[in-house]
Amino acid sequence: MVRITVLYPAAEGKKFDHDYYVRKHMALVRERLGKYGLVRTEVDKGVAGGAPGAPAPYVAVGHVYFNKVADFQKGMGEHGKEIMGDVPNYTNIQPQIQISEIIG
Repeated sequence: MVRITVLYPAAEGKKFDHDYYVRKHMALVRERLGKYGLVRTEVDKGVAGGAPGAPAPYVAVGHVYFNKVADFQKGMGEHGKEIMGDVPNYTNIQPQIQISEIIG
């Protein structure tokens, strides 16, 4: 199984609408990528860093799970422009994306 992680780094002057992200953007992702083998989605809201009192390094992190990277890539090839085009509706943060194989 693979996990695609989309990280939104915290920075001064940046905005992020968690409600829109959870209710609308991730619903769009599930609707568009479901037929390509999307297993599940998760959303994390950053609340703190590792040290006491430290701010969260990310305001939000989204995860989508697929059995194969190729399935994700096929879905994004078809719907990536629409999905990524929705980003300005909830944030002005440039997302960072990592694809990982779950090994443990």
